[in-house]
Amino acid sequence: MDDLDRQLIGLLRNDARASVASLAKALKVSRGTVQNRMARLGAAGTILGYTVRLKPDVEEQRMRAFMTVAVEGNQVDAVIRALRGETAVSALYSTNGRWDVVAELRADSLEGFDRALARIRLIEGISQTETSLLLSSFKF
Repeated sequence: MDDLDRQLIGLLRNDARASVASLAKALKVSRGTVQNRMARLGAAGTILGYTVRLKPDVEEQRMRAFMTVAVEGNQVDAVIRALRGETAVSALYSTNGRWDVVAELRADSLEGFDRALARIRLIEGISQTETSLLLSSFKF
């Protein structure tokens, strides 16, 4: 991936529906170059898809949080399997350092988070958790 690919990805992050013509103009290259690069980035698995970003107030009071999880011993795989079955978990990430797993959680209310946290804390192999509610989002 070169600098032009990174610039193209940056433009697509800002507006995934931008036309090939407008992308080509912004990058000062031909439409064919943009089409070929987008096809190559898609075929290589660099671009996995295109999505829609919603204003935070569009979804009905969906609250989000990140939960960091410390796992006992070598039970990471079992803990991840258990977390995949938890309805409040929308994404899981492995990490290094103090925490073994980061879980993105979604709930409709603080009470919903409370119930989800109680269920998660009962998962065998979890030794410690820390949860932070996401308050604001910033465009990048």
